[in-house]
Order: sequence, then C-alpha cells, then structure tokens
Amino acid sequence: MNPKLELLQPYPFARLRKLTDGLEPPANLQPISLHIGEPKHPTPAVLTDALQQHLDGLAVYPLTAGIPELKEACAQWLNRRYDGLSVNAESEVLPVLGSREALFAFTQTIIDTSSEYKPVVISPNPFYQIYEGAALLAGARVEYVNCRAPHFMPQWEEIDSNTWSKVQLVFVCSPGNPSGAVMNLEEWQKLFALQDKYGFVIASDECYSEIYFDDNNKPLGALQAATLSGRTFNNLIMFTSLSKRSNAPGLRSGFVAGDSKLLSSFLLYRTYHGSAMSLPVQYASIAAWSDEQHVIENRQLYREKFDKVIPILQRKFAIHKPDASFYLWLSVPDCDDLAFTQKLWQKAAIRVLPGRYLARNTPYGNAGAGYVRIALVSSVEECIEAANRMVNLSF
Repeated sequence: MNPKLELLQPYPFARLRKLTDGLEPPANLQPISLHIGEPKHPTPAVLTDALQQHLDGLAVYPLTAGIPELKEACAQWLNRRYDGLSVNAESEVLPVLGSREALFAFTQTIIDTSSEYKPVVISPNPFYQIYEGAALLAGARVEYVNCRAPHFMPQWEEIDSNTWSKVQLVFVCSPGNPSGAVMNLEEWQKLFALQDKYGFVIASDECYSEIYFDDNNKPLGALQAATLSGRTFNNLIMFTSLSKRSNAPGLRSGFVAGDSKLLSSFLLYRTYHGSAMSLPVQYASIAAWSDEQHVIENRQLYREKFDKVIPILQRKFAIHKPDASFYLWLSVPDCDDLAFTQKLWQKAAIRVLPGRYLARNTPYGNAGAGYVRIALVSSVEECIEAANRMVNLSF
C-alpha cells in the first residue's frame, strides 16, 4: 500500500458523525441539515434537456481534451463574466470532471519531489480538505496560512522566507470556503508579488464565484486580477464548476483555465488518468455555460435566504454577512464550536459543521476554532426554521 495514505486525516463529515454519535435529536422536530455544502435547488431544465437530447453520445469514447464546442463555451463565459479577459479556448481552457477531481490531479502534475528539499504547498486555513490530501499524496509538505475574522484574508506574512523558498504551489479559494470572503485586487497583487519573488504556481479555486449579493460588485477572479495587473497567466490556473453555479453537483462538470504550458502538462497527466467527460455531459455543460437566466434565479434564492435568516440570527449572534458563497461563518458562544454543534443537534435537530474541523492547528492558532459553518442550501422555509430554533435555544 502507498504509505502516504496514512498521512490523510479523516474528512470533516466523518469527524462530525463521531462527534454526534449517540446523541438523539428531539423526536418532535424534523432534522435540518446545514453542514454539507451540497446545492439543493432544482437542476435547471436547460441542462437536463440537453443531457437527455445527447444520450446517444454514450456510444462514443470521449476525448480527454473535450470537444471544441465545450471549450469555446467555457472561454466565452469567462470573457463575458470577467471584464478585460480574452481567454483562448484552444490552449487556455480544459474541461474537467468537477473542481474536486481537477484540484487533486493538478497537484500531482505540479509537485516536483526530485529536489534536495521537500516541496511545500500553501493552503488557506480553514480550507477545503482536497488541498491537503492532494499535496500529501503528491509528496509535499503542507503549510497553512490563517484567514481570520473579520476580513478573512490569508496572512501571508505568517509564512517565513525559508518556507517560501520551498513553495511550489499555493491554493487560493475566493470566494472562500467557509467565510465567503473575496480577494480584492490589492490582495491579489500581494500574492503576485510573492509569486514573482519565489516562482510558485497559483491554483485559484473559484467554484463559489457566481453566488454573490451585489450585481455591481461581482467577485474578482484570478485571471481577471492578473489582466488588471498587466500580467500574463504564467503559473496561474483557475478552477470552476457547474456544481454551485447551476445546481448540478452530480453532473461532475467544470473546467480549468489559465497558463497554456501548465494545461498542456495537465492534459497529458489526465490522458493517463482516465478523466474524460462523456459527450452527453459535455453537451449539457455547453447549455449550462451558455445560459445565465437560471444562474440569476439561483442567486436570487440564496439572497432571499440571507435576507431572511440574518435578521433572525442577529437577535442572539454577531453575524458577518459574507461577500459571496452560501455559507455563514458563525462565531459561537464561549468559542466552543464542538459543544455548540452537539447542542444544536441534540436540542434543535440542526446539523452544522464545527469550524475547527475545517482547519489545522498552526503556531498562530486554529483559525476555525470558535466558529461553525452553516450552509444555507436547504429551502428558504427550512433555513428560516433553523434560524428560529437556534435563537430560541439558551446557551
């Protein structure tokens, strides 16, 4: 067996099950799950219709690089969505089976273990656990950069110069999971300056980019930040998917875009990895990336939840409304996120995720301790009901 597998830590949801094992919720309350960031809005007909119309494509082996029409749809979406972009569909876009698969596989492509030192991967803290697992299985060491309240921006200064000199890959998540914080141009330029000095690759996870609250202040993307800074896409890749944007987590469809040299190597890896998207999924993806109306309607549902839930929770909790995403990162009483999570389940039949399960201990502390992540993915009515149950509990 690969000994690196022993380095992997239990997933947050496995730890949550253990935390609440043996605790029974009130029999008179319907359980409400707010712990998993799984979209529950209906998948749009524009996508499902296209999927059904191209089922004959199951009789064909798909190409790993994807059909030109899909790559063009992805590039056109990027160029519409982000002012100033001019992405080349042929060389700067690669379809993938969702961002999770791509983040993991891309890391295996980038990390070089042949040097005299152990390579380092920088991860935000709290973070999406794929970053850590991908780095460890690639043979790298993970350094965690804390993202603390109230701004939740990575504290790059906590990483010393000796560590930076060994960094090969930096993960960025903007809008962030779990805080929903968005990196502005100044924050991107801080990271670009470090990249110029140390030469690492930036992997920007942007899967929450289309769930925002202000149409006049859309989340800035990595490629857009580079363009606005007068830079090329050298050593820069962004990741996105249809899971959150189009309520299609089961479709397993997304794309990566950026540095054509990196994408060329990534395509080679994925050709051997067996990561080709079926033709029906490719055509459904084209339909989804080409339509914005369903995204507007989806975004409005999330806005409604935040507009109705936050005033309720503010009766008892200090609430920080995120810049984007569908998460609330809630500071809990007495900073005991474990006890708070257990009590919500046992007394109110609500599942949330302890913040410390999304983070790691560092010399500067655990940036997730004292918080819980609430995913507003259930119906508007269920989210309102959950908020009311929370404020009616005594702590």
